[in-house]
Amino acid sequence: MTQTTAPRVRTLVLLFLAAACALLAGAGPASAHAALTGSDPRQGAVVDRAPAQVSLTFSESVSMDDDSVRVLDPKGKRVDDGGPAGTGGTTYGVKLHAGLPDGTYTVTYQVVSADSHPVAGAYTFSVGAPSETSVSATAQAAGGGFIGGLYGVGRYVSYAGFAVLVGGAAFVLACWPRGAGVRVVQRFVVSGWLALTAATLLLLLLRGSYTGSGKVADVFDLGLLGEVLQTKTGAALVSRLLLLAAAALFVAVLFGAYDKREDEERRDLTFGLAVGGTVVAAGLAATWAMSEHASVGLQAGLAMPVDVVHLIAVATWFGGLAALLVALYRGPADTPVPTDAVRRFSAVAFGSVVALVVTGTYQSWRQLGSWTAFTDTRYGQLLLAKIALVAVLVGIAYFSRRWTARLADTAAVVVRQRGKARGEREKAGAKASRGSKGSGNAKGTGASKGSGNAKGSGNAKGSGGSPRAAQLARQRAAVDAARQKRQRDADPHRFALRRSVLAEAGVAVILLAVTTVLTQTEPGRTQEEATAAGASSTAPSTPSTGAVTLDMPFDTGGQDGKGLVRVELDPARVGANDLHLYVEGPDGTAVDVPEVKVALTQEAKDIGPLPVAPDHITTGHWSASGVQIPVAGDWEVAVTVRTSDIDQVTVSKNAQIG
Repeated sequence: MTQTTAPRVRTLVLLFLAAACALLAGAGPASAHAALTGSDPRQGAVVDRAPAQVSLTFSESVSMDDDSVRVLDPKGKRVDDGGPAGTGGTTYGVKLHAGLPDGTYTVTYQVVSADSHPVAGAYTFSVGAPSETSVSATAQAAGGGFIGGLYGVGRYVSYAGFAVLVGGAAFVLACWPRGAGVRVVQRFVVSGWLALTAATLLLLLLRGSYTGSGKVADVFDLGLLGEVLQTKTGAALVSRLLLLAAAALFVAVLFGAYDKREDEERRDLTFGLAVGGTVVAAGLAATWAMSEHASVGLQAGLAMPVDVVHLIAVATWFGGLAALLVALYRGPADTPVPTDAVRRFSAVAFGSVVALVVTGTYQSWRQLGSWTAFTDTRYGQLLLAKIALVAVLVGIAYFSRRWTARLADTAAVVVRQRGKARGEREKAGAKASRGSKGSGNAKGTGASKGSGNAKGSGNAKGSGGSPRAAQLARQRAAVDAARQKRQRDADPHRFALRRSVLAEAGVAVILLAVTTVLTQTEPGRTQEEATAAGASSTAPSTPSTGAVTLDMPFDTGGQDGKGLVRVELDPARVGANDLHLYVEGPDGTAVDVPEVKVALTQEAKDIGPLPVAPDHITTGHWSASGVQIPVAGDWEVAVTVRTSDIDQVTVSKNAQIG
């Protein structure tokens, strides 16, 4: 049985790599976590006159550079003027050249969502009438290619390294303090630190190219690296490296001073290491929580600490399980994992599972938003796969707990056998010493004159026998170690435990890969919101035919108080609508006013007024996405325009919503 140990461990490593490659390769380009929910002009629209600018509205805040939005004419030439302007939130606009001719124009965009993932897409609109265009409106790749794949591998390795580092250290501190002196356990935890450090450095170097051009040459662009360091994700990666320096000190103390202490002194040091290790682990987990899914969207202030607890629970369970597997299969025969350590880990794993269920339920509600998202979105389907794998893992863990309860602790037997073998060696050594002493005396009495030569001859003989004695000692030690290993592995319950823990670790490897892909997938709530808004970041939608436009002249009575307010409601149906509001002066030019407010009322059913606070996009243009109209019918659209501190007026018109 001992000869199959190495192949099983190699099998687990191959399973680890195969799962990572299969899932990460199948993921393709990173899915967008911010979706395009509105645009002006909208996708597929045909407008009578060329707009002064193009505006884009996303489901969450995004970051852009000067080249993030491009508008191309039918021949593929750029007609945008300057970089995109906005408030740094969800809506950005880019100005267009004046006097654009009729034809079909293509808008392309590539931005970075607030949860660190690149988002790209394209759509068309037409001026006057549609025309042929040489520009492809298919979405450009974001986060794909060789750099995207390498970035995905780096993310997987960073999660795995975090689990090994945190879970392995927790296993030693909470379950098996004597394991701090076991070499294979030391190498295991240190390998987790090295993997996390190397993966973090790789992600930092790849980040600029990953969110930009995707070219390998950009990986070595120091200017681009400087820009990455100024982003939220870059700051999180640098913070992770600093915390890894503190983690290195923790590991050095754990396998240095802590290992050399006696049991009483070790207990005093355990509390300090536990507190320090928890702080470092929470800090490392926070570098993910503060830069990815949890940092944006609904209840971000609560979601981030919940995510930290979730990550630590995952690491404690998976990493501790892997440490137990290594100790059971590769640990020295004279230091077997005791039954108490396995039972303590079983209790720790149970607590981790409880924490995972509670935090995972909250995260699922936050990211999905509805039951249908489980089956209708890719995020929901992956989440179902993750839940199924967790159920399988808990089922295997149940059998592991049963074997633990039946486990016969063979450590005492090994110690007794080792003591017996040591006693036999000492007796044999004593007999050999007495025999050698008697022989030397006989030679000494044989010739007094030549006693010096005889004595010298005896020393030569003794020095010649020393290597032989060392060789015999090594052989006896090897035989004793083999006997101890056979005695340790002879326990059928311990053998069954090793098999069940190996199965647990294999499922955990696949589960970790699914979790990594899940963090790169657009949340179900975001995807459904984008669908409800009538827009998608990956495919152009058909133009709406139900849009309503209301022109309302206004006069506030003050200086420069006259003008025209135009309200566009699209698609003017029950549910989510896009609202655009334009203010023009008497000469028809766009003008800004201090404040505009909109209210929707249906007097027939005593609904409203429903207030709408549009966001200012650019000069004379305000916009609001996701304006909910609950029922069909005749609605009054009232607009309040304020032109000074004291001059304002409310104008209204009715619109049929069907």
